[in-house]
Amino acid sequence: MKRREVEVVVMSDLHLGTFGCNAKEIVDYLKSIHPQILVLNGDIIDGWQFKKSYFPVIHMQVIKEIMNLLSMGTRVIYITGNHDEMMRRYSDLQIGNFQLTDKIVMEINGKMTWIFHGDVFDATTKGGAKLLAKLGGQGYDLLIIINSVINWFLKLMGKEKMSFSKKVKNGVKKAVSWIGDFEQTAAELAIEKKYDYVICGHIHQPQKRVITTDKGSVIYLNSGDWIENLTALEYNNNDWSIYQYDSKQFNTPKAPVVTMEKRLPKLNVMPDEVMLFNSIATIQGAIKLTL
Repeated sequence: MKRREVEVVVMSDLHLGTFGCNAKEIVDYLKSIHPQILVLNGDIIDGWQFKKSYFPVIHMQVIKEIMNLLSMGTRVIYITGNHDEMMRRYSDLQIGNFQLTDKIVMEINGKMTWIFHGDVFDATTKGGAKLLAKLGGQGYDLLIIINSVINWFLKLMGKEKMSFSKKVKNGVKKAVSWIGDFEQTAAELAIEKKYDYVICGHIHQPQKRVITTDKGSVIYLNSGDWIENLTALEYNNNDWSIYQYDSKQFNTPKAPVVTMEKRLPKLNVMPDEVMLFNSIATIQGAIKLTL
């Protein structure tokens, strides 16, 4: 598949290292684009739910594809979120065309764009409530596993997949209200700072809308996630759009996934010349013994 040229791409909430991460779909998408700038807007590697026993090869391939884009000249900006907050101690690190930060303001074609993850507005990620949020994350992981099993049966029957977590979130008035408050708060701050766009992640709710207050207006955007919605933001031709992953666009044969052997291969650090020298010395020693 020929890569699409994109000016700016924003992805968030990949949650690598969890059962709910749709890593194969992320790899498909990353292989299909060649952005000038790729913004990874938080919760890329899930440090809250991370387990040494679960980080499949396909999750490593996501990182490999990001590194591949770096080698192709893409500027990669990694903005920290609450699930990868362990990275915040290294904020403002820059190596080549890779940058690690907590937030960024970019001027894109004369428009000021403020990008940050958004967990700063979420009281459940701070203090004592953080422990409950982590426990909730484990329950969320379990729900995702159950959901994936049911979706497997739905696929066998030729029916559409469904997302339990998405239905629950959309059906609870308190959750809907919280999302609205989140978007409003982000927009009001952006208007005060005179920004044209504000881009967040965190709430797993893809969005593009104009929010107006008595002080002005701003375009609020959210990149969604790669657990439930499989969305990203793309900037081309002076406009932002929400990209929605569609498996029908990726019906070409996939490259084989490289398996990882648990048993380590035999260590061989000696060059051939040393091996040959040792072999000759062994033969000479054997001859002396026979004499």
